[in-house]
Amino acid sequence: MANVMGGKRLCTFRQYSPQRHIAVTFRRIEGYCFRRRFAMTGGTKSGWQLRELAPSLLTAERFSDLMMRKNLLPVTALLLGTLFLFLGNGLQSLLLPVRGTAEGYPTTILGLLGTSWASGFVLGCFLGPNVVKRIGHVRAFSVFTALIAIISLLTGIMVDPIWWVALRAVTGFSTAGTSMIIESWLNERATNESRGVIFSLYIAITLFGVVGGQMMIPFGETTTTFFFMICGILYCVAMLPTLLSKAATPQPLKQVRLDLLGLYRNSPVSFLGILLVGIANGAFGTLGAVFGRQAGLSDSTVATMMSVAIFSGAVMQLPAGRISDRVDRRYVLAALAGVGALAGLLIFLVEPSQVWIVLTLIAIYGAAANALYPIAVSHANDFATPEEFVKVSGGLLLLYGIGTIIGPTIGGPVMTATGPYGLFMITACAHMLITAYAIVRSRRRAPVPVAERDAFSPVNAGTPTTPESLQLSPRAAPLDELRDEDVSDNPEEEERSNEPV
Repeated sequence: MANVMGGKRLCTFRQYSPQRHIAVTFRRIEGYCFRRRFAMTGGTKSGWQLRELAPSLLTAERFSDLMMRKNLLPVTALLLGTLFLFLGNGLQSLLLPVRGTAEGYPTTILGLLGTSWASGFVLGCFLGPNVVKRIGHVRAFSVFTALIAIISLLTGIMVDPIWWVALRAVTGFSTAGTSMIIESWLNERATNESRGVIFSLYIAITLFGVVGGQMMIPFGETTTTFFFMICGILYCVAMLPTLLSKAATPQPLKQVRLDLLGLYRNSPVSFLGILLVGIANGAFGTLGAVFGRQAGLSDSTVATMMSVAIFSGAVMQLPAGRISDRVDRRYVLAALAGVGALAGLLIFLVEPSQVWIVLTLIAIYGAAANALYPIAVSHANDFATPEEFVKVSGGLLLLYGIGTIIGPTIGGPVMTATGPYGLFMITACAHMLITAYAIVRSRRRAPVPVAERDAFSPVNAGTPTTPESLQLSPRAAPLDELRDEDVSDNPEEEERSNEPV
């Protein structure tokens, strides 16, 4: 909307645009180059000659570095809040099964903790945008985070399995809401040039947050309220960067849709594979700590075991992804799932008691199991256009969430009937099905030619993210181009719109 004041045209905007900020910054740099070159030539050069000389004062590398810094600085505080949020998530996700095992809760009930959380998370992906639309991003983020903090404190006071299962659903719903809001803020700050770096930073921070939270367990006593209070403190600290921000409200959250038939038609292997990966990862993520405690491992060893599984999967993604760029991705899926099944069967049949053997087999298992998800997503997106990336990947992420609901639900009763090592019978069955189906499908459908594939992009399946984060991926469609009429010539106004989150 334009107004005329004092002979000047002022443009006002309701929301901050990263593309607009880059264009205005480039104008300023270009103007500085003109003025300096004009002064150096004594005012003898014409306009078109200055345009030829100006770029020599600012190399492409220097400009790119300047733009990257300007794009990363505004999201630094937001990423710091994300770190504290996931520190709390990681600590609470391990604390509850460890404490529940110490209290003697049935394994079936402990499995329902994961089922309840995953159900709330998936439901939050569908209903969360409506809550944000009704009360706004900042208020919604504050409400969701406050609920998580309150529940973390309540679980330390009300040590009861039924209450824990019910409250975990609310925590899962609120976690989806906070994640979607954070990811929408990052989307608002990202540009086509910077979103790859921001996406990688976000995934890395969620990974280190979860692992860092889990590794707090050895430094305290799980049978007291100490760690429950630490969770509450971490969640409250996570609110501060957003509440203290003067940044404009981001765009409304996109409504999530799940087209199961369309996902299956796009790639049957990815559809079934990701559902089974969700079942295996959901069972291990929820009941892995229960397995460790019932197998006689200490709390510190259990925390190490869970962290080793996540980190080994993160390390394995890159080499496995590079191989999948050169050969049929279904063969890589089959091989990795076969390794995961073999590691699971060894744990189930041998029932190792020595810590180093358990950690070694868990590292192998985690490397194979946690590398399956991104390769299955890449295989599905080989058959999708860039415009369909968010839709396909978001649908697969929700399908993975459905799998994480199923896994703990069946894992608890199986462990009750067969013992703690029965957990890996479930994961082995899921991985063997992936191997068999990937091989069968490779005989029925030709792979996408290597030259026509998108390069592999790592995605961490060990931490909770929502479909909103997928718009940050470099593989998504380019962000909307800047319109000339939306560029402001008023530097003071542009600076006010660039308040850091």
